[in-house]
Amino acid sequence: MVVLLALLGALLVVISATPFVKWWGARLAGEWNDPNGDVLVVLGGGVLDPGVLASNSYWRATYALWAWQAGHFRYILLSGSGDPQTPVADLMADYLKFHGVPAGAILVENHSASTRENALFTKPILEKLSGRKVLLTSDYHMYRALRCFHKIGVDLEPRPFPDAIKRGNGWTSRWSAFTDLIIETAKIGYYWKQGWI
Repeated sequence: MVVLLALLGALLVVISATPFVKWWGARLAGEWNDPNGDVLVVLGGGVLDPGVLASNSYWRATYALWAWQAGHFRYILLSGSGDPQTPVADLMADYLKFHGVPAGAILVENHSASTRENALFTKPILEKLSGRKVLLTSDYHMYRALRCFHKIGVDLEPRPFPDAIKRGNGWTSRWSAFTDLIIETAKIGYYWKQGWI
């Protein structure tokens, strides 16, 4: 019991008082740059309730909006189902349109329920579009997402944004980032075992 309490105490100190979460998020993000291109592929995260974006989806849509406003992309391709009644890609499209992105510049794939399906279901759409293609998702999600696309022969350049890394800056938000990193690392292991990355 004493050993268990000591380990829990050590974990508390490491997560709360060190840059470990930021380091881990940066490792999963990979090479950090903001490439421009013609098509920005944005992967949806979750929904809180029907019609309500979860924070990961909200921030992915927001960073996509900022990339669009910088004037570098012709299309934004949103991918993700989440809730079948109100797919996350549709909610993100509404968000982008509300903030001024023309409807004609937004493409939606709203049937995928996993990162692997994001890659499989957007591939036929991407094959019809010319130009440089860029993948935008959370820093902690980029490792698995980019490898899913590459595994099926879709060449995208990574454009991660600081999600877990930013949450790692404040001690009150480090634990939610740590939880996301644990879950994502387990998913990476599962995808690797299945041969999907």
